[in-house]
Amino acid sequence: MSTVSDFKDLKIWQKGIEIAENCYFLTKSFPRDELYGMVQQIRRSAVSIPANIAEGYGRRYTGEYIRFLNIAQGSRNELETHLILSQRVGISNKKDIELIISWLEQESRMINALIKNLSSKIELSKK
Repeated sequence: MSTVSDFKDLKIWQKGIEIAENCYFLTKSFPRDELYGMVQQIRRSAVSIPANIAEGYGRRYTGEYIRFLNIAQGSRNELETHLILSQRVGISNKKDIELIISWLEQESRMINALIKNLSSKIELSKK
């Protein structure tokens, strides 16, 4: 069993960083006229996922952590939407988008599992 001493030890944060990194690489090939449009939107929402996981981890109360995980989940959904649209309008290819979306689905399951785990701890502490 591994010990978590820092947010960087969290697999959920590591997966988020991997997704964000790949989104940066993906958007490097986007048309220049999308620099302040789709590129910025994809990068911002991608970075928001691990950033909110890290910020929530650093919060004092479990309820606050859950709130930031929910924000990360919203950013995950936003990112998926931008990726789908980028593929539909022809500025990215289906294979790349499907791969990143599969990682996003893994991340979503991890976020939901952590929220459930933390919520059950709150419920137990109320009893």
